Amino acid sequence: MMTVRIQTEDFDLGQELVSMRLAEHAKQDGLAVNNIGALVSFVGQVREFTNDSQNDGDNIHTLTLEHYPTMTEKALTAIELEAKSRWDVIDTLIIHRVGTLQPLDQIVLVAVTSAHRGEAFKACEFIMDYLKTSAPFWKKETTSQGERWVEAKLSDDAAKERWK
Repeated sequence: MMTVRIQTEDFDLGQELVSMRLAEHAKQDGLAVNNIGALVSFVGQVREFTNDSQNDGDNIHTLTLEHYPTMTEKALTAIELEAKSRWDVIDTLIIHRVGTLQPLDQIVLVAVTSAHRGEAFKACEFIMDYLKTSAPFWKKETTSQGERWVEAKLSDDAAKERWK
């Protein structure tokens, strides 16, 4: 099973993780069987300060994320499918928020379940690395210096390259 949700509203991290952890994934002899041995998750949130080389330390007032819905859903689904083809995972969840967010607001949740932790860790990290570089989101920061579009980072591209 895979789930991709793009939404403006916040998500309840605890509720999302419990739902994944307790999910029924198979029936054997009429009884529910849950083979989940590991649940790995990542939550990204809006920083209070910029941390790029040109604007280091500016206070962030808001972060606005824009996207094209159909394009974004297809891209996130493709990332999930690629992770599932590389690692033995049971379930994946990507929740990505759009719209205008405040510092400390949650932006993204990636969660992966598998029978063993190694597969879940690798798949979760892969999904995040690809979200940072391949998902069609555009981010605009509003700071005390004004508005600016957030540029892609070389470190994110390097993280993605290691999966090739």
